[in-house]
Amino acid sequence: MSKKFECSIKRIRFDENYEPANNTRLTTNFANLARGESRQENLRRTLAMINNRFNTLASVDNPKADRYSLEIDIISAEIDIEGNGQTFPFIEMLKSTITDHKTNERIEGMIGNSFSSYVRDYDFSVVLLENGFKTGEKPENFGDLHGKLYQHLVNSDVFKAEFSKQPVICLSVSTSKTYFRTANLHPVLGVEYKNDEHSRTDDYFAKMGLSVRYFKPENGNAPLAFYFAGDLLRDYTDFELISAISTMESFQKIYRPEIYNSNSVAGVVYQPSLSYQDYSLTRIVYDREERGQLAVKQGKWTEENFIKPYNDILNKWAANFKVKTAQQDHAA
Repeated sequence: MSKKFECSIKRIRFDENYEPANNTRLTTNFANLARGESRQENLRRTLAMINNRFNTLASVDNPKADRYSLEIDIISAEIDIEGNGQTFPFIEMLKSTITDHKTNERIEGMIGNSFSSYVRDYDFSVVLLENGFKTGEKPENFGDLHGKLYQHLVNSDVFKAEFSKQPVICLSVSTSKTYFRTANLHPVLGVEYKNDEHSRTDDYFAKMGLSVRYFKPENGNAPLAFYFAGDLLRDYTDFELISAISTMESFQKIYRPEIYNSNSVAGVVYQPSLSYQDYSLTRIVYDREERGQLAVKQGKWTEENFIKPYNDILNKWAANFKVKTAQQDHAA
């Protein structure tokens, strides 16, 4: 017998033969690449980009830059709200495993990386748009339910049985904020940046119990935003951090080439912009306009199939849920 709010987890291998499941959000990084005539070539080139970047960063005893490769699994979490066996696909992340081709050893990579959520689509593409909120504006309780659902998942026995560490989510920096380079240099993550004030996305992830730090890895063009619980620099191995950088920087070069595949490097003061013209395109096909349209469709689908039908149950559950809020550090 299923229990109310019980979570379940499925794994799907992300490789050149990957085909999105019916309940996968089509705006998700990996699903978007696996569509159309170029799907297999897209996937093959993306995986090659990821492996090449990993070997560049993991350069010790790796003279030909071919010692390691990544296996990536899509982790799809579903939740049974009423305990009747009817599940809703509410969160997807990625989990990497590193193969050392010199020793034939398999090494744990990062859990997290990309972050995909139907409820997030609803919040950003329905709640904000239909209520006319401008850039940076949001209702007072924005992200409350989503944050509690996320924390419910990652603290569940089901999640802990599969993964020994909390996720690290790696996203693009915000185009509405300015970032300032610091003197802090990490051997793997690279140079640290601070921003002038946290973005709406930063605040949204704080409701999930996640803090944020921004680092520009060696030979990267722009800082990445790392969202984490605990201590990013001490809780994860070098290989876990490298796996997150190589996976997500590769995706960002495809989706945000103006920022991550530009022909210039972020300076001491950095303002990301999608209107920047001096950048290079990858050889991977991607329709960003379609992705924005799909986000709205998926947000409305979530409203009709999750928010409205379970509204009373969700509100009652959320009111009794003990939430942890991330401590946002603004220190320069």
